[in-house]
Amino acid sequence: MADYESHSYDVIIIGAGGAGLRAAIEAKGRGLNVALICKSLLGKAHTVMAEGGVAAAMGNVYSEDNWQVHFRDTMRGGKMLNNWRMAQLHAQESPDRVRELEGWGALFDRTKDGRILQRDVGGHRSARLAHVGDRTGLELIRTLQQKAVSMDIDVFMECKILKLLQDAEGRVSGAIGYWRPTGEFISFTAKAVVLASGGVGKSWKYTSNSWEGTGDGHAMAMWAGADLIDMECVQFHPTGMVWPLSVRGILVTEGVRGDGGVLRNSDGKRFMFDYVADMFRAETAESEEEADKWYDDHTAGRRPPELLPRDEVARSINSEVKAGRGSPHGGVFLDIASRRSAEFIRRRLPSMYHQFMELAGVDITATAMEVGPTCHYIMGGVRVDADTTATTVPGLFAAGEVAGGMHGSNRLGGNSLSDLLVFGRRAGMGAADYVEGRTGTPTIDHDELEAVVQESLKPFTRETGENPYDIQRDLQEMMQSNVGIIRTGSELEEALVELDKLVERADNVAVKGGRVYNPAWNLATDLPSMLTVSRSVTLGALNRKESRGGHTREDFPKPDPEFGKVNLVLSQPSGGGMHGEIKISPEPLLQMPDDLKVLFEETK
Repeated sequence: MADYESHSYDVIIIGAGGAGLRAAIEAKGRGLNVALICKSLLGKAHTVMAEGGVAAAMGNVYSEDNWQVHFRDTMRGGKMLNNWRMAQLHAQESPDRVRELEGWGALFDRTKDGRILQRDVGGHRSARLAHVGDRTGLELIRTLQQKAVSMDIDVFMECKILKLLQDAEGRVSGAIGYWRPTGEFISFTAKAVVLASGGVGKSWKYTSNSWEGTGDGHAMAMWAGADLIDMECVQFHPTGMVWPLSVRGILVTEGVRGDGGVLRNSDGKRFMFDYVADMFRAETAESEEEADKWYDDHTAGRRPPELLPRDEVARSINSEVKAGRGSPHGGVFLDIASRRSAEFIRRRLPSMYHQFMELAGVDITATAMEVGPTCHYIMGGVRVDADTTATTVPGLFAAGEVAGGMHGSNRLGGNSLSDLLVFGRRAGMGAADYVEGRTGTPTIDHDELEAVVQESLKPFTRETGENPYDIQRDLQEMMQSNVGIIRTGSELEEALVELDKLVERADNVAVKGGRVYNPAWNLATDLPSMLTVSRSVTLGALNRKESRGGHTREDFPKPDPEFGKVNLVLSQPSGGGMHGEIKISPEPLLQMPDDLKVLFEETK
């Protein structure tokens, strides 16, 4: 039997980004014994990459903005596939969460009269993003981390969780993992577990996600019996760098477009006017200035076409590239240099300026950037109750990107950070309420724990076998080609066949050396999650025979009203990990109450 250390807590939280930190603060504030477990170092969560701002209807720039408008924008952006209750709670509570963050020390940019400044971003009717230059996510993490440390919350850094553990009654009662630096195993017992593990982007070749984004939380929830929903809805952010190679995949914040940046094709044309509604085509204008003025007149000057919802902008860029009007390296040009002064750019977008200057020698005050769609965010995720974030498995909660429902089929920019704050808090509340009502002491099956440990060690027992990096590379290439921004039924069927082969290869992974600082072994333990999530996304994409939000089927190019009435629910009734059969079925959306429906009837 393997040796491992063990710990016991009231609540363990897997993931220490914005959602995990906010959940920990809430649960600890209720007097519970709480542990934060993060795969990387504290403060290095992917939340720091969110640059544009926190969406909250505070009305500091446009006084008429309110939660009802934010709610309506979020539902429309998600093409009405959202859990309406999550979208309502998010819109109502996000202003308080921003003010709370400010009270804890966050330093937001200010209006001339001292209020929190808010900027425009795609899909939002009003300037709504509270921001700190272009490093809002970093400020959010810094503030929450400082608050959590001040509360003496236990933190387990560089700790990889392999599997959730359950008691005889099916309640989640802990987890098993290992320390990444040493390879030593560690187990946790807990009365409640909160998943805040982030996204899945590392299964695609081009992604803005950091190395942690392997879908661990999605997969572990499904393996424990939880439902996933709408996994086909993957957002490809319109503006990830495609060149130079040193910055490929790095996100160019939507704030660049919010502050005046425009998209141009290889002819220098500002092409997004061609993708506005049919009532206006750019070719009817004799100049860019005339087109600009027409658009300003018809949108109250608030939102240029570059700030349409992300799915629409990404598809427009894809269309330009396919039509042969792309940049030399397969993207388009994002130009702010010709629209704003160098001083303005350096002041408003300091991280963007320094990042690309240092990493790639690209001066964004003087030249356009080559950008293109990059896998950025998954709207689908673990099915949760809106008010408590409880999953369909007792004792398991989920918040942030790992949870599905809030964003429907397409997330609006800035809604991710407020999502983390609103539902991170609610996850902490839900877990605390559950702990206070739970009877008995949590127990874990030590035979199951030992089986997980031994399975994770198998790569060391093989003299020959597959290199995990080869499997990851082939998975990323296949998902990019077959389950990317534009999908077809035949390619999705082919993807399922290829995934079966990749699972067989993953069963034969071999790694050399010991467990101490062994990145090949670390990747080998990530592959089951990546393959489970990739299969879930592919099955969802194959079964949703329409185009909606972040999911586009070339063979079904229009939305289907019938599919607009259902979530696609995935589950693994018989277990089996990455080998288990995944069941998928449509289930009706939650019915929106009449007092919210009227918000959509009163406006065009």
